[in-house]
Amino acid sequence: MNDAVIPLLEARALTVRFGGLTAVDAVSARLHAGELVGIIGPNGAGKTTFFNAISGVIAPTSGKLLVQGTIDLTGRGPHHYAAHGIARTFQTPRVMAEMTLADNVRFGMQFAGRHRTPIAGLKSEGDILDMLGLGTLADRLAADLTPSQQRLLEIGMALGTRPRVLLLDEVAAGLTEAELDAMARRIRSLRDAHGLTVVWIEHAVTTLLRYVERVLVLHQGRKIADGSPAEVVRNAEVVEAYLGDEMEGQA
Repeated sequence: MNDAVIPLLEARALTVRFGGLTAVDAVSARLHAGELVGIIGPNGAGKTTFFNAISGVIAPTSGKLLVQGTIDLTGRGPHHYAAHGIARTFQTPRVMAEMTLADNVRFGMQFAGRHRTPIAGLKSEGDILDMLGLGTLADRLAADLTPSQQRLLEIGMALGTRPRVLLLDEVAAGLTEAELDAMARRIRSLRDAHGLTVVWIEHAVTTLLRYVERVLVLHQGRKIADGSPAEVVRNAEVVEAYLGDEMEGQA
């Protein structure tokens, strides 16, 4: 990736501290249009805290968050991020159980504000649910969905905000092997079909490395690697810090 190209979203020396604990330690990352990027690292590496900071859920202690090189969203709330095309999911799906699937997606559309430009081919809640394979369930309550369907619905809510950058936090958690592979294929297809920038945190390293094109590795709050899957799994520091046997098996 050409560093001269202005990224859609850029974290500059982002740091998040909780009291005496540094959860994210001066992490910089440039996320460009159309990229499919994975973030991996051991438990406690700071992955979700990093996501929380770049989506407005928490304010960073220091550093900057820029959209398209000039719009400074540092410390702003989640609705500001949504209004500028940044959407995310959570480890535990945050769907509204007593609302229909269509109403859940409609809520996402309203959250970002009507001025957002619709994603080509995904102009309505019906379009989004159809793309996710949930179209026939549009009038069902979210409470009636399986865990894998709830994860898909949360992605649909995020897509309802008409994002340019989609942040996915552990969407494979609790899925069967078949569901995990189907989810990964759907994420890749979503990026390919609609030109989104997708950033995906995942513990299912084997699957993630098969589908993403770039990988950031966090360890103890620091970024220790940033490169293609092939480069990262051969990085000695990564192998030592993070599940060496599993990572070596990917080489």
